[in-house]
Amino acid sequence: MSEPPQSWFGPGLAADVPDRLDPIDGLTELDAQVDEIDEGADVDAGGAALTGAEGGGDSQFFFQHARRLVNAGGNTFTRLYRAFLAARAALGLALVATQLIAGLLGSALPFWTNILSLLYAAQALTVWLLPRLQRGASARTLARVSSPQWWSSIGLDLALFGLLHALDRSGGVNYGALFVMPVLMAGVLTPRLLALATAAIAALVMLGVAGWAVLDGADVALRLTQAGLVGSGFFVVSLLASEMASRLAREERAARGSMEFARQQAQLNRLVIDELQEGVLVVDRRGHVRAANPAARDLLADGQALVRTAPFQLRGVAAWQPLVGAVEQAFASAAWPEAGRDVGLAFGSGTLRSLRLRMRFTRRRESEASEDLCVLFIEDNRKVLARSQQEKLAAMGRVSAGIAHEIRNPLAAIDQANALLSEDLAEPRAQQLTRMVASNVQRLKRIVDDVLEVAPGAVSAPVPLDASLLVSETCLEWARTNQLAPGPFDPLSCALPMHALVVSFDPEHLRRVLVNLLDNALRHAEPGPASVQVELAPELAANLQPWARLTVFSSGPAIPSEVERHLFEPFFSTRSRGSGLGLYICRELCERYGAQIDYRRRQDAKMPGNEFSIRLRLIESAAALPLASPSLF
Repeated sequence: MSEPPQSWFGPGLAADVPDRLDPIDGLTELDAQVDEIDEGADVDAGGAALTGAEGGGDSQFFFQHARRLVNAGGNTFTRLYRAFLAARAALGLALVATQLIAGLLGSALPFWTNILSLLYAAQALTVWLLPRLQRGASARTLARVSSPQWWSSIGLDLALFGLLHALDRSGGVNYGALFVMPVLMAGVLTPRLLALATAAIAALVMLGVAGWAVLDGADVALRLTQAGLVGSGFFVVSLLASEMASRLAREERAARGSMEFARQQAQLNRLVIDELQEGVLVVDRRGHVRAANPAARDLLADGQALVRTAPFQLRGVAAWQPLVGAVEQAFASAAWPEAGRDVGLAFGSGTLRSLRLRMRFTRRRESEASEDLCVLFIEDNRKVLARSQQEKLAAMGRVSAGIAHEIRNPLAAIDQANALLSEDLAEPRAQQLTRMVASNVQRLKRIVDDVLEVAPGAVSAPVPLDASLLVSETCLEWARTNQLAPGPFDPLSCALPMHALVVSFDPEHLRRVLVNLLDNALRHAEPGPASVQVELAPELAANLQPWARLTVFSSGPAIPSEVERHLFEPFFSTRSRGSGLGLYICRELCERYGAQIDYRRRQDAKMPGNEFSIRLRLIESAAALPLASPSLF
């Protein structure tokens, strides 16, 4: 069953816009509104900016005006409907006043005319003053003649005004003009066909009353001509009202669509700004912060003391005075260095924080001579230095890779020449020198290979591999290489699961990481059985992400704190002949394949020691697959 036609203000007002305005127009209007910032929550006393209050309003400045524009004024149909109800109430009071004035002036009006005027005024005032009687009124209900809402307004007007006009056949009072109210209301709030039907009803009532008057002896030409002209006017009013209502509905749909686009754009901007690692503040000339993202609030906070959400005042907090001075200087000169300037904040707890400030200005439209708002980009200088250091390290890595490539060829020539010399020299002293050269050549080759391993360049694609099988094979091969005889006094202990753990890694790189950790563990472990332990087991993280944890433990004294800080740094070694690249390469390879490597001290009463653990991203855990070696040896 098809639904009745809707009025111009029917459901889905903000959707399916046929002729929506350009979204840029909506954004321009939004931008114009941004200058009208509400000053009611302007100034907070200095220390009040430091508080424990939290909330999601860090960047309300960026979207509050769009929300106001979208939600301003409520629904258009509701506003027009209430306006017509108020007009009906005023018209009812005017009818009663007309009857009273006519009676005071001595005019004799029919008794039923007074009664109908009083009833109409009472009904119109009651419907207007009691909101519960307006419930259910909508574009859908007014589009049906059978609905109570239509009969309580438009239908009642047609019937009552028709009775008033019929009771006054003499034409003393022109009640026919009252039909403009229901015709206009129908033209604005109902579909065009129903509006024309309302106008036709009013015109027929006018013609019917005119015909009745003619039967009573009135002038035929005069009464019928008047009725015809008034009826034609009803149709004109209905069509014009319907056209204006449709135009208003189209413009409102376009405006709401543009404001919705602006609101979404503002929310997107807020999301981007809130997620920035760099602090963002919007500040005016008086030091009033209009907006601040979480990163900026963290940089302005002193330890555990939190900075309240915007708006708040920079003035009044002693630690922020350098920031206030920088803002005043920037507004005074209307310029700021492109690269920014450094500002130091000294907090009451003794904490010193160096910040890099960059500023950008916004200009008010009505005044091109003054800058009114500035956007501060704040960054901790420690992060700036760290980023610069990372860039330098990356550049050095590329240079080191190039040097390593250049060293490899002459190093091979030296190795070959030394081997030829060792064949021709028979003296023990000469043989000792050639062995020394060969040993250092091999050391240089290992360093070159390590540098090339972590140098920027092509990265091997990770492949699914069975970590259980690879760890088992690597441990057996490493034990044979280091001549570790199996038995009760074997320093290597390996515990593996009986089923496959499929991880994402490059096999050769994972084998190299494990061998590096095993070499370090054996080198620093105390002599004894099971002094080096390898364990592989599945693990479920807090976010339900499956991992496989590979641990390499060595019993022995704790690593000194001054050494622990530099464990994974390149070229740091406690051995005179160490390159310092072993653990650094392990970390780089793990990060390359999404794994994590970490160190901790295992406090075990029976066997304390040092433990390196690797968290490998687990792809799947297959059902029991036979391994090439026992799970414990």
